[in-house]
Amino acid sequence: MKTLAAHTLTAQEETLDSSPEAFGWLRPSEPDLLDTAELNQRLEEDGYLYLPGLLDAEKVLEIRQGVLNKLAENGDLHPDHPVEDGIVAPGSKLAFSPELVQQDPKVRELLFNSSVMDFTRRLFAEPVLHFNYIWFRTMSRGLGTPPHCDLIYMGRGTRRVYTTWIPYGTVDLDLGGLMLLEGSHRKADRIRHYLETDVDSYCTNRPEPKVKHPNNWRISGALSKNPRTLREKLGGRWLTAENYQPGDVLLFGMELIHASLDNHTDRVRLSSDTRYQRASEPADERWIGENPIGHGPIARRGLIC
Repeated sequence: MKTLAAHTLTAQEETLDSSPEAFGWLRPSEPDLLDTAELNQRLEEDGYLYLPGLLDAEKVLEIRQGVLNKLAENGDLHPDHPVEDGIVAPGSKLAFSPELVQQDPKVRELLFNSSVMDFTRRLFAEPVLHFNYIWFRTMSRGLGTPPHCDLIYMGRGTRRVYTTWIPYGTVDLDLGGLMLLEGSHRKADRIRHYLETDVDSYCTNRPEPKVKHPNNWRISGALSKNPRTLREKLGGRWLTAENYQPGDVLLFGMELIHASLDNHTDRVRLSSDTRYQRASEPADERWIGENPIGHGPIARRGLIC
């Protein structure tokens, strides 16, 4: 991996082991060259499908420009650089920004009425239900997302929910894209207690712990704060793409451990997460409907522990 020599690979400020035994590249899958059975087999084996060019790149870039225009209007982009470069203004700290796109018709068309829906219908071989909430991130220089599984945030319905992560623009190793822990979807038994957690639940028969997260969660949802030692403990490699491109889609299940590399640039990284499942299976009520309730006080559920 000669290309890694020019990059500082960190996640949660921990320098990652970039040896071939610890770090590697995602396996691309081309839907036009693989039939449905082959795609499902890969999904079961790998826990993910990396789908370069599944979306219309021009539509993705059009949305990117629209979001950058909004950030510029808010004073979050450097006024001395072209808006399309996405250079963050000094002092601005950007992160989770779903309000920028939640009701944007172009974004909803891309995510809910395009090739993503067509592909998931083909993959599931039955009608598909998408979560209505759009997780959108505008990540400036700094830490990426810590290692976690999505199940603890959206596990009140079927466990057969799939996340699609989409970059809006080229995302190289310095900008810090998503990475998956190889084979971790097959190690659910080793993190069973973590996967049984629901971030919005609490014990009614015990003193409730102090809130530890701004979203009123009692836990942060992170599986670990150290991606390097987590990989050493569970095995496998951290996998990512050398350069995610506009139009790429990364699809994976609820029990696959994933995180993101830190952003070492002055550029903003734009990406979205959306979820899809079989329409015949129960859905987590927090994320569906015209105005999903999401996390927080309304979503809290008391349990006998």
